[in-house]
Amino acid sequence: MTAGTLVLDPYDYDFHEDPYPYYRRLRDEAPLYRNDERGFWALSRHADVLQGFRNSTALSNEYGVSLDPISRTRDAHKVMSFLALDDPAHLRLRTLVSKGFTPRRIRELEPRVTAIAVEHLEAALQSESFDYVDEFAGKLPMDVISELMGVPKEDRARIRALADGVMHREEGLPDVPATAMAASADLMVYYADMVKQRRRKPTDDLTSALLEAEIDGDHLTDDEIMAFLFLMVVAGNETTTKLLANAAYWGYKNPDQLAGVFADHSRIPLWVEETLRYDTSSQILARTVAEELTLYDTTIPVGDVLLLLPGSANRDDRVFDDPDDYRIGREIGSKLVSFGSGAHFCLGAHLARMEARVALAELFKRIRGYEVDEANAVRVHSSNVRGFAHLPITVEVA
Repeated sequence: MTAGTLVLDPYDYDFHEDPYPYYRRLRDEAPLYRNDERGFWALSRHADVLQGFRNSTALSNEYGVSLDPISRTRDAHKVMSFLALDDPAHLRLRTLVSKGFTPRRIRELEPRVTAIAVEHLEAALQSESFDYVDEFAGKLPMDVISELMGVPKEDRARIRALADGVMHREEGLPDVPATAMAASADLMVYYADMVKQRRRKPTDDLTSALLEAEIDGDHLTDDEIMAFLFLMVVAGNETTTKLLANAAYWGYKNPDQLAGVFADHSRIPLWVEETLRYDTSSQILARTVAEELTLYDTTIPVGDVLLLLPGSANRDDRVFDDPDDYRIGREIGSKLVSFGSGAHFCLGAHLARMEARVALAELFKRIRGYEVDEANAVRVHSSNVRGFAHLPITVEVA
């Protein structure tokens, strides 16, 4: 991006390194942006993004929430569950899934989240220097989801690797690479087998609870359960991994802010919230225009792709004071759009917050400080998720 041109390309590695200067210019210069080459519109201001999330009639989820051309089909719900459906199909599926994915089940999972976090931390802290993503942030969320689903411990490393493969994007390829498609297929085969096993012999896990979920005689099909399990891998695993690493990175970059957390661990939830605002994992979500829209004196035709940019909305100075300052404890409240809003508000928001709170609390019980090796930090390359693939750190063990 030069001073004269403004190009938003979600596949550009330079954009992945730091999208926020792009967002600032979009909000100021092109609040309704058009990219003819990629074939999309984009909304960047907080008010527009929030309204976009809430307007699920005019903005459809039917083709999924990714810009990747290969995934934008009417079959998107087969891998992205209710995230790629509109009401009433969306409401039916979400309501049935909620019968198994209950707040109580999430609450009861917290001791296991703590135990998994401790297990990975104790192994990682055998060395003063380690890759925070490889050894902790990348392991915990996938293991928690596997625990929830009932994936055996011996399979979890393989499932984690496949989940990472699903999200990877290659420079210069504005679509899903073949490696990611292969990883997706392998995951679906695994989950299909797991659902069959639970039909034969139910256990006390989410997969079995989904099989038993029922409303007025209506049950989830095997394909619907597999799609939800796959959605959890993508939406529940990757985003939480990125949240944990983003928190560690921005805490390190703002030592005055982090000092308050070291002094008072009850501020950890505030650290999580400011990270969700400042550098959210989920940066870009696509919608399909289902009813002709007129915004900023421009009419957007039915069928066009419109991107909502929560990563930009959370940095809008029309809503947040000094939005480019990382300030733990600032008033955020309901202004946060990291988990969306309206009918498609993230079902896993509570789980993500709980995981992050537990993980960071267990880490801070065991260290007095840490340093990030910025020179060797590597960002993930994705068209909608932002975070680190590798984050080497050196810790001072307590």
